[in-house]
Amino acid sequence: MKHTAVKAERPNVVNGVNVDELFGTIDAVKSAPVIAKFKFKADNQWMGGGHNRTTIKHFYGTQQNHQHQEPFSLDADEPPILLGRDMGPNPVEYALTALAACVTTSIVYHAAAKGITIRAMESRLEGDIDLQGFLGIRDDVPRGYQEIRMYVTIDADASPEKLAEIVALGPQYSPVFDTITRAVPVKVQLEK
Repeated sequence: MKHTAVKAERPNVVNGVNVDELFGTIDAVKSAPVIAKFKFKADNQWMGGGHNRTTIKHFYGTQQNHQHQEPFSLDADEPPILLGRDMGPNPVEYALTALAACVTTSIVYHAAAKGITIRAMESRLEGDIDLQGFLGIRDDVPRGYQEIRMYVTIDADASPEKLAEIVALGPQYSPVFDTITRAVPVKVQLEK
């Protein structure tokens, strides 16, 4: 009896991204755009002072509800100089975290789609806020960031021009970058 070995195809993984599945997802969304509609959710509870806790358990996408394997809890607070107890990053630091994470993911995924392997990538962010707006001292001063800067370094086998092109794809396709840089309607209301 002769045995024939079945050779399993290895997935095309670049930068930790299964590129075949990525293109499969793109094709599926092109065929049925309704599956691209997602709703992300977060529940927040005030803990005292500036300290509050956000719990993330589930989201909606591909026309169904999904549970995270384990709920994520994220504590936010203010540093003592801003009258907090430093029980977690403050909310504007979370905004930098969300921006960094989303731009990074966008760069990595798009580089993978182009077949460019990234060996290492780091970014440094800084943002400027004038508390006169938040404290209600001056109405002409924005309450949030006046400017955010993100500096990216990438170690990859690509020319400086190609790396600059890849870095530009991050903000171009990042949902968080898009949310921060365009006026998005946000409704805050008392729940009945």
